[in-house]
Amino acid sequence: MAELNAETKRVHLDEVLGQLGAFGRHQAVTMAMLALVYATNSMYNVNYVFAVEDVGYRCRIPSCDGPDARFSVPWLNQSQEWSDEPLKQCRAPVVTGCALSNRTGDELCTQWVYEKPDSFTAECDECMVRDIHYVFQFGLACDDWKQTLVGTVHSFGNMLGLLIQGQISDRFGRKTAAVFAGTMGAALGLTKSFATSFWFYIVLEALEAAVGDALSPMFMLSIEIVEKKRAVLFQMILLNCYTCGLIVMPFIAWAVPYWRNFLRVIYAPTLLILTYSIFLDESIRWLYSKGRKERAVQLIQKIAKRNGVNIDGTMLDKLDYADEETKTGVSDRKLLMKTFKSRIMMQRFLVCMVWWFTITLINYGMMISAVHIAGNKYVNFSLLMLMDIPANVFYWLALSKYKRKIPLLASFIVGGIFCISQPFVPKGYAWLGLTLFMMFEMLATFSYNIVYMYTSELFPTYTRNSMHSICSAIGRVGSLVAPQTPLLMSYWYGLPTFLFGVTSVVAGSLTLLMPETARSELPDTVAEAERIGRKQLAPEQQSLTQRNRRRS
Repeated sequence: MAELNAETKRVHLDEVLGQLGAFGRHQAVTMAMLALVYATNSMYNVNYVFAVEDVGYRCRIPSCDGPDARFSVPWLNQSQEWSDEPLKQCRAPVVTGCALSNRTGDELCTQWVYEKPDSFTAECDECMVRDIHYVFQFGLACDDWKQTLVGTVHSFGNMLGLLIQGQISDRFGRKTAAVFAGTMGAALGLTKSFATSFWFYIVLEALEAAVGDALSPMFMLSIEIVEKKRAVLFQMILLNCYTCGLIVMPFIAWAVPYWRNFLRVIYAPTLLILTYSIFLDESIRWLYSKGRKERAVQLIQKIAKRNGVNIDGTMLDKLDYADEETKTGVSDRKLLMKTFKSRIMMQRFLVCMVWWFTITLINYGMMISAVHIAGNKYVNFSLLMLMDIPANVFYWLALSKYKRKIPLLASFIVGGIFCISQPFVPKGYAWLGLTLFMMFEMLATFSYNIVYMYTSELFPTYTRNSMHSICSAIGRVGSLVAPQTPLLMSYWYGLPTFLFGVTSVVAGSLTLLMPETARSELPDTVAEAERIGRKQLAPEQQSLTQRNRRRS
């Protein structure tokens, strides 16, 4: 009987976190620090859309262009035949004077005139740009594939980095991983702005994406500092900070058009993350999962004092380690292998990979498409990202009332139907096609937010960041494919959106295989994670079952 009483006295960490309060001084300060990371990280993921923008260029015609040649000049329109030729060309006409009628042949271009001479694309050897002397060789004229390579390399680096970040976060802590990644991201991002060659820039882009992503450990910290029922609200607030970064970024690019200065403006604020090593507290749940009960209790008492609340000392005494394995110092590798050996965990892992592939393919594909919509590309991008705010609020309301599974299933299926239908809208109803596109963008963001939260609730604490990062990393194949999807338009203009819709429906169908996690506490062990979605027994029955298992 004593054994049964001992079992029933155990206090779960969520009860203690609930006692600390959800909106105290500690949570407000932590939220402000997390907000900076979310807002800046959103810019780092897609800044190449503006930093490495597609600009117009044409061959320099020696007989027509002087030393200060401009991209658009009157003689270009002297001949109808000349004006019909594409401005991006790699062979220049050999002419006498500036009349195409005197054309005697073609020759390979060796020099170009750019619409924006100070753009990333421009090739410039010891030239003057806005009265500043630069020596750099990017040479992207007639090599358009190099521009798309930047986005692909960033996604590939991010994919590899997630695997590393998850391991660092689970082994050394959320705070350590976030401070390291944030500081490295700022340093490498600023170094990119001084790159003197294209391939040097590519190397820095890959490194920055691989080791500079602080969002993953910060996300884990954000859901682990409060009791689970408050996690969705906290995440909604932070997601809006992420969206604000995407809304503001185009206007920074508009106000600071020179790509080097643009990078310096968006990366410099992240240097503040270095101070987080002093002011940011570690995740109590991570400390608890690692068996560091004394440090976790000290931090709980510190937060309680900061928030002005009293914690019952007997509750802290009843806190116990979640798993005997954390007491005996089992390696992180063995804990990860234990997670993968579970058939239930493996099934969830495979479905999560499909989820992540789908949401990264769709979201990155939609953002890339936004800058190709007719009109001001800066305003278009901001308006498209603005749709994420109602999606974030809807995410909070839906998950608070309808849990996780049903909202994700509905958003994938309904969004997929919208996207599949969009290419078949008659050309005379362009407004309807644009409406479907915008609605799909909102639902895609909604799905992305749920998957980010849902994945973290399916796996145990001691491998949560690792499993979340592995799912995300493998799913990032979608972001590698996304920059190439516009090429499908050469076969059928609606093929990219049709593809997005089909993958969304497939991902939604697989959601039927997953358990509901909304009413379950965050699992600390594989055994607890496997029980998610099962009918829960009363505490006395659970204790009796555990005692019978030990006896057998």
